Amino acid sequence: MNRRGMLLSLGIGAAGAVQALAQEKEKLADRYAGATRGLPRLKITKVKCIRVSNLNVVKVETSEAGLYGLGCATFQQRPMVVQTAVDEYLSHFAPGRDADNIEDLWQGAYTSSYWRNGPVLNNALSGLDQALWDIKGKRANMPVYQLLGGKCRFAVDCYTHCGGRNLADLEQSVKQGLARGFRHIRIQLGGYGSPQLSREPHFKEHDFGLPSDGFTEPGPYLRSVPKMFEHIRQTCGDEVELLHDIHERVPPVDAILMIKQLEPYRPFFIEDPFPPEQNGYFQMLRRQTSVPIAMGELFNSPHEWVGLIAERLIDFIRVHISQVGGLTPARKIAALGEWFGVRSAWHGPGDVSPVGHAANAHLDLAISNFGIQEAVNFSQELQEIFPGCPRIENGYMYVNEAPGFGVDINEQLAAKARASASGQGLWNPVRRRDGSQIRP
Repeated sequence: MNRRGMLLSLGIGAAGAVQALAQEKEKLADRYAGATRGLPRLKITKVKCIRVSNLNVVKVETSEAGLYGLGCATFQQRPMVVQTAVDEYLSHFAPGRDADNIEDLWQGAYTSSYWRNGPVLNNALSGLDQALWDIKGKRANMPVYQLLGGKCRFAVDCYTHCGGRNLADLEQSVKQGLARGFRHIRIQLGGYGSPQLSREPHFKEHDFGLPSDGFTEPGPYLRSVPKMFEHIRQTCGDEVELLHDIHERVPPVDAILMIKQLEPYRPFFIEDPFPPEQNGYFQMLRRQTSVPIAMGELFNSPHEWVGLIAERLIDFIRVHISQVGGLTPARKIAALGEWFGVRSAWHGPGDVSPVGHAANAHLDLAISNFGIQEAVNFSQELQEIFPGCPRIENGYMYVNEAPGFGVDINEQLAAKARASASGQGLWNPVRRRDGSQIRP
């Protein structure tokens, strides 16, 4: 029997029952207000960027003694510019604001530069955003994935990278990956575009560009990829899931033809067939092949991914979470993908901080449309600088179950790593034989 029914059974009329319930509700509200009245809100007191070599981590301190959060703001190619955006701008925007109001802070910081959706400001914003989620988890005494709804899986299934300059070396590398427990393996014959298959480029003979500039030719690469898939299927079997990254190294129409040729080998996905400037080709690709496609590593703006997801032109969304602004927008991207059958495959290379990998994994654990996660092996140095790093076992990533993201930072060790690093993270040009540049 509910409260109103109990009052009626005691002989109190309907009007009296309603009045009594209203009075009781008012008393409860007064009691809550009295309990919280005078308690200080949790305020942001300081925001700073901590550089660890070319990794950027943002630390947000609060008005509660000892309570702080960490967030990833790593933009490998422009680390010092992101550091400036954090230390000179967000450090003035955020202090004094409520640390609890993550969505409000994200929206305010997002528009605080007026122009938006750029990689520098998005990464800086990600550092602030992820640090606030870390703080909220610590206040709730829960891992962040619990704040997102709890686990949908016991751990995060990962793929590893296997490569070799020739088919024999690649085969050996794949077998080693299988022996380590991985069921999903990305195969690459040499570097992106298999430059070892191309003859020495003419542009170096003519002193065009710099000697350190990379090179590749589409033809040898395009012919090698179907042979690579065929060889690995024949030697390693049908059970292993195979992935491959084109990395936008060839003209779009050539990429489409090559992907069609891979259908007999059932790729788990083919990654980044086109540069972001050529998203229009995805409609042509979808009409001609059913090979699963992963895209998004270079995306900054909703204008780049919303259409691809809503029109079901890709199968895996692969954004770099700090590049799009942090956990807050990434969970919205995941929710959008769920309605259109698009799964997650967040970018997770070595140039993401352990905090960023933890953010990837916590989101992976909590979303129903998880696809796969890129594996990472942290050096002993990084594990010492970042206690609580996620770990890889038998092809799965496990998070530290401590509150928040579970990752901390030793600032003294971080300072030493920063002092020994050059700080220059540049993506060198890749050229064709005549010196024409290829966009990554």
